[in-house]
Amino acid sequence: MSSSAIEVSNQIASWIEERKGKDIQILDISELTTLTDCFVLASGTSTLQVQSIAGFVEEKAKEKNIELRRKEGYQGGRWILLDYNNVIVHIFHEEERDFYNLERLWLDAKKIDFYK
Repeated sequence: MSSSAIEVSNQIASWIEERKGKDIQILDISELTTLTDCFVLASGTSTLQVQSIAGFVEEKAKEKNIELRRKEGYQGGRWILLDYNNVIVHIFHEEERDFYNLERLWLDAKKIDFYK
């Protein structure tokens, strides 16, 4: 996995933390799929908070010239996906996170320590 993917993942995780996102995790999936290098997973307690976190990440990434390739789920605010090519961000409402449990689906992924 590239060091830039780790840097971008950590930067995004810190932006999520600024907006009081919960249970932030970074998973290195680079050896498991060609889809991307990392997932950043986080939860919010309401649809409004989930949308706020996603909007803030988008805004900050744009300032850093990190290109957003695709965005899904913003309208519903229950599970928002932000695709930054080598980093895909999943921001869940807590209930959706428990239900879909991506951590279990990607159990073989390496966890990356999030540093501030």
